[in-house]
Amino acid sequence: MGSCPSVKNILVLDSEGKRVAVKYFGDEWPTASSKLAFEKSVFVKTQKTGAKAEADVVMFDGHIVVYKFDQDLQFFVTGGEEENELILASVLQGFSDAVEILLRKIVNKRTALENLDLIFLCIDEVVDGGIVLETDANVIAEKVLGHGLEGAGSFAEQSVSQAFATAKQHFMRSLLN
Repeated sequence: MGSCPSVKNILVLDSEGKRVAVKYFGDEWPTASSKLAFEKSVFVKTQKTGAKAEADVVMFDGHIVVYKFDQDLQFFVTGGEEENELILASVLQGFSDAVEILLRKIVNKRTALENLDLIFLCIDEVVDGGIVLETDANVIAEKVLGHGLEGAGSFAEQSVSQAFATAKQHFMRSLLN
C-alpha cells in the first residue's frame, strides 16, 4: 500500500544559518527551541559539504535532508528516513526554481526578505500539511502570482493580452490623430 510523498519541513536559511523562511509540518519539533536547534545542527552539518548549485543529500538525525546553496541563501527540504530522495530532490528543485522565478533571478537574502510573502506562498503551493502538491517551478510561480491577480491566466497569456491592449491603444491614437 503506497502513501503520498511527505515533507517534514522546508527551510531557507542565510549564509550564517539564520532563518529567512521556514515552515514545519507535523509535530516532530514541537517547540521553537527544538526547531532552532534542528536548523543550527543541519546548517553546521551541511557547511562542510559545500553543495553549491546542485542538490545534495545527507542522512541526519533519522531524516533525509536534501539541500542546495544559491548565493547567500541555503534551501533545505527534510523528509523521513523512509522517503524517496529523488522525490525530495524534485521538491527542493521545484521550490528553489520557483523562488528564482518569483525573485526575477536575484536570489539573495535582501531580495528574499523583501518578497517574503511570495516565498511563503511558494511553500504553500509546494506542500500542504506535509503532503507534496507540486514540483513544477513554472506552475508553482504561476499559482503564487495568481494569488495577487484575480482571474489572471498564465505568464504567456498575460503578455499576449498586454501586447494586444498596447497595440489597440496605439491604433486608436493613430486613428484619432
